[in-house]
Amino acid sequence: MTDSPTKLICPFDFNAQGKHCDFIRLPHSVHRSAYGWLPLPVICINNGVGPTVLVMSGTHGDEYEGQVAISRLAQAIQMEDVSGRLILFPMANFPAAKQGLRTSPIDDLNLNRVYPGDPNGSPTMMIAHYIETTLMEMADYVLDLHSGGSSLHYLPCAVAGFNSDKERTQHIQDLMQVFAAPYGFIFPGGHTGGGGVESGANRRNAIFLATEMGGSGTVTPECLEMCFNGVSRVLQKTGLLNRALAPAAERETKLLYAPDFTYFVYAREVGVFEPTVELGDEVCAGDLAGRIHTPETPWKVPVDVTFDADGLVLCKRVPGRVEPGDCVFHLGTEYVG
Repeated sequence: MTDSPTKLICPFDFNAQGKHCDFIRLPHSVHRSAYGWLPLPVICINNGVGPTVLVMSGTHGDEYEGQVAISRLAQAIQMEDVSGRLILFPMANFPAAKQGLRTSPIDDLNLNRVYPGDPNGSPTMMIAHYIETTLMEMADYVLDLHSGGSSLHYLPCAVAGFNSDKERTQHIQDLMQVFAAPYGFIFPGGHTGGGGVESGANRRNAIFLATEMGGSGTVTPECLEMCFNGVSRVLQKTGLLNRALAPAAERETKLLYAPDFTYFVYAREVGVFEPTVELGDEVCAGDLAGRIHTPETPWKVPVDVTFDADGLVLCKRVPGRVEPGDCVFHLGTEYVG
């Protein structure tokens, strides 16, 4: 990241009282539009004194529950409902979200791998820089809503990365219980290579919470309702939202974590993956996870894929075709704080 100012422009003042709905404008000069800009939709609801909460989705464009949940929040919440400032940013990587892709079709970058970004870089780099230096700079809390996208499917969970700050970790775990998904999951440190949204939030000293709400490139009523209700409860818990939009939590969230990357299972061959377990199954190290078949040479014996750790199957791959390096499962085990 450089010290250069952002080139993105928001037509309203984030400090102005009221409810503002418009587009953050990312300059984008192309053949069909010489003086064009990309329209990143944003809503800011500002009323009086209180925390600032940034709720974003569309970091990956093929993850939809968060985009719909934020759209519902934008319509449900009015100025008189908040004490503080709520920033809703449903299509963070707008080019990717518009095309329903994990990465941007313009520069092929993954927004969740490029923080702190670059104000003079390609569109995804410019977006990351703006989010960190402008939106996160204002925020006390950052909620980044994900699902498994087109290639993965998750049991619904609230997630965060490992953090050595015990007080901060406890705060995040408390918010996981308020969100009230069936599971809370702590990723091992470094899972985004230091370029993730969470890294930016940490640099700006904002409390960070994310989700993994289903996936498979679809929207389900169960995950959508869980996402909307969970975010609403967290907004109320922070003191920002002064009326209930969701029923009180009826379950205790089971906290899981992956101590290291042995809890992630990867293909090592090209072929078609036949899973032998399902989401929610409990497995042990050495258990069969599945087999990789080669229909091109069907007389060859399929290659077994096994688990390297004990745990609960939290996430699975959706497409059947695999290549070396594709994640086919990952596990979680009971969190030990």
